[in-house]
Amino acid sequence: MPNYPIHTIASTPEGSKSALEQLQQAFGGIPNIAGAIANSPKLIMSLVGVFQQVHSSSLSEQEIQIVLLTDAVANSCTYAVAFHTALALQQGVSSEETGAIRERGVPKDKRFAALSTLAKTLIEKRGHASGEELDAFIAAGFTKEQVLELIAIVAASTITNYAGTIAKPPLEEPFQQHVWQG
Repeated sequence: MPNYPIHTIASTPEGSKSALEQLQQAFGGIPNIAGAIANSPKLIMSLVGVFQQVHSSSLSEQEIQIVLLTDAVANSCTYAVAFHTALALQQGVSSEETGAIRERGVPKDKRFAALSTLAKTLIEKRGHASGEELDAFIAAGFTKEQVLELIAIVAASTITNYAGTIAKPPLEEPFQQHVWQG
């Protein structure tokens, strides 16, 4: 099994440097998963580009974190589950809502439930959501354009989830309290 070093700005390949600088500015540090992904300049640059779009979508940061956490659970990425649990809680999502997702359930909040359900459906059905599933999402107060935004979030999280599962970066201390066993 390959070993992927966790890069810093000083150690990263030249093509990954600007991406890590952007992530350091956004997070106040470079998450280990990004340091591992930086082994591929193409992948880290793709990730940063899509995440810039994700975090400028019409969805709130709470809603984005619901999708990212749901995707991490659906993809069984232990690093991303711990990471997005922490970020969701920081954004004001309740521990009851994050706990439901971590247990592969559905949040109680109607909008969170619709986001989580459709995100999980897109992953499990490889994008083949039925008309009824899409209608249920829209009936929860979302738009048809937000269906497409949700696809961007799923795409972004798939990059980190797959890379995290392959590279197995160590979980930073602040996220240890949210360790998850898939």
